Amino acid sequence: MPALPSPLPAPSIGDAPAIEAHTRAWVERAVVGLNLCPFAKAPMVKGQIRYVVSPASDVDALCVQLSAELLALAQCDPLRTETTLLIHPWVLEAFDEFNDFLDVADACLESLELDGVLQIASFHPDYRFAGTSAGDITNATNRSPYPTLHLLREDSIERAVAVLDGPQAVFEANIATLERLGTPGWAEIARQCRRDAFGS
Repeated sequence: MPALPSPLPAPSIGDAPAIEAHTRAWVERAVVGLNLCPFAKAPMVKGQIRYVVSPASDVDALCVQLSAELLALAQCDPLRTETTLLIHPWVLEAFDEFNDFLDVADACLESLELDGVLQIASFHPDYRFAGTSAGDITNATNRSPYPTLHLLREDSIERAVAVLDGPQAVFEANIATLERLGTPGWAEIARQCRRDAFGS
């Protein structure tokens, strides 16, 4: 099976608005459009998703910004900001490095005493679940245009899961959706997202 398509190389820092637009298009077309996250539509429609494009070019700078965004989300009214996407195109471009960083991100959460209040989900253009090949379509559930840390409220997740059949049911539904779509279908969605942001 051919590898899943990755996006074009990250634009320059001056193109941060296009990077945000690209990520917004991915949320609309893939995450919500394919119903990969059943509880993402409401905050998207209500404008309660905060998109932040980090200028960080090293892990230390990213940690500083991650801490600031975690604190900001914890202190913000959920009706204003339900969740935050911290997009960091210029650091942790390699998936293995990104994956290793997730332990650092969780340690940051704990150091702020926000574990149990917030959690961090991970998305990357080359995301790969353990035991899968690079071209496995199931990896697309966590493939975003750029490396992204998703900051979520624990209580919101608990309320959303309570009305579903459980996380496993969501996962199985996502796998079925992606297998029906196939690699060519996912590639077309990726092209549409790029076109929405960059016009090509």
